[in-house]
Amino acid sequence: MKICVFLSSSDAVAPHFVDLTIQLGEIIGENGHTLVYGGNNTGLMGKLADSVKDSGGKVFGVVPQKLHDLGRSYTRCDELVVSRDLRDRKAIMDENSDAFVALPGGLGTLEEIIEVLNLKYLRYHQKPVIFINHQGFYDPLFTAFGHFYDQRFTKRAIEKLYASLPDVETVLPYLESYEPVQVEEKWYDRSTDAI
Repeated sequence: MKICVFLSSSDAVAPHFVDLTIQLGEIIGENGHTLVYGGNNTGLMGKLADSVKDSGGKVFGVVPQKLHDLGRSYTRCDELVVSRDLRDRKAIMDENSDAFVALPGGLGTLEEIIEVLNLKYLRYHQKPVIFINHQGFYDPLFTAFGHFYDQRFTKRAIEKLYASLPDVETVLPYLESYEPVQVEEKWYDRSTDAI
């Protein structure tokens, strides 16, 4: 399985986030899966890739040309693609992934996982989407989702399109039992949907 992981290029974070990242890499590698990720050698991204490689897995990295030129590419990749830019990178990662996982992260992580979630809502794919909600990290985001539902900017049905998992040990069991779901159309029908 090719598992795309979105995560931070920083490691200036609490040690438990580093441990979580390394643990996910071990799970991916020890089970013979391939990591698809942003191809970066710094921060948690580099630690994840090292963990996968050291545990016997493969790494497919996609790094933008600008970061490659700065020497940020992970040199142990089994396959490294240098993309034109960040948008091109996301498209290549999407095409080469069977599932998407967001570890705790910052703006880049959030932007990437929200995009694949929205694409799933629009029925461009039916791949699993997972948030690792370690120690409630993503609770504020899910609260924001609730605000969106309450104000009718999106439908609560999107909750069926992703999984919020408390730890990385539950990732593979979830993926192995995953069955795609269809949800109602994204758009409200003002003639039938009460305000």
